[in-house]
Amino acid sequence: MSISAFPITPQPPYYAVIFSSLRTPGDNGYAQIAERMVELASRQPGFLGVESARGEDGFGITVSYWASAEAVADWKANLEHLAAQQSGKTAWYQHYEVRVAKVERAYGKISA
Repeated sequence: MSISAFPITPQPPYYAVIFSSLRTPGDNGYAQIAERMVELASRQPGFLGVESARGEDGFGITVSYWASAEAVADWKANLEHLAAQQSGKTAWYQHYEVRVAKVERAYGKISA
């Protein structure tokens, strides 16, 4: 999956959807659908970017960034995304948590 390590986001405020998960053993079609979800989200109005990391133990965090609460709600309601969520519940995740947060401040060190 080709995800930029540091998406370029606008000045706050904007929204972050934080998806923490523990994978089940095996791929079971996960990699293909995960790549498709990034592709689909990137075409969704209000999408700002995504960053993701997964450890060898199966624990991962994916953070997607959105321009508004409405954009987050529209992504959650996307039919193809809903189908992927159902597969996640039944086949891909032992445990997951979703948190939606409004980003009020953002700063960091930018390397050259």
